[in-house]
Amino acid sequence: MKIYTKTGDKGMTSLCDGSRLSKDDMRIEAYGTLDELNANIGLLISLLQADTLKEGDTFVSLIDFLVEIQEELFVIGGQLACAEIKEDDRFCTQKLIEEIETNIDKLSSQLPVQHHFVLPGGTLPAAQSHVCRTICRRAERRIVTLSHIAIVSPEIFKFVNRLSDYFFILSRYLNNDSSLSEKIWKNTCR
Repeated sequence: MKIYTKTGDKGMTSLCDGSRLSKDDMRIEAYGTLDELNANIGLLISLLQADTLKEGDTFVSLIDFLVEIQEELFVIGGQLACAEIKEDDRFCTQKLIEEIETNIDKLSSQLPVQHHFVLPGGTLPAAQSHVCRTICRRAERRIVTLSHIAIVSPEIFKFVNRLSDYFFILSRYLNNDSSLSEKIWKNTCR
């Protein structure tokens, strides 16, 4: 099978049901941004794996959890790529949302209390986690826009919102774990 089909050469793409939309349609924007997030999570995993080679098994459970998130993002993207979503086709991400919350609580308990805004950066994995956080927030905005014209499961909103929180705490954890102090922004009101 060839990777190029030439069917998108005029700016159109196909949904799961075969219907065609412009590549700048808000539905394509929504699941395309999830795809971008997924690719950036892949980069984060690669950076963590490089650290694992140096430090042993430190990040193995983080990597496994990130892979689980990647798989769920494919499921959500697939749902968003359907022109019509019936009530029966909705799925439940509640278990994974609860896992995200548990992981946030676990990582947060190991961090110093935050009193200021954190400037993105630090170690490569922490900086990449911040990139994932911001792409996740953009995906959330795109999904909200889509929800104005299409049915979107409330579970998707919860999942994506919680996921961006997870990437923020993960970035703090990764910097803290490396003994790298976070850079903070002290000028919160000018």
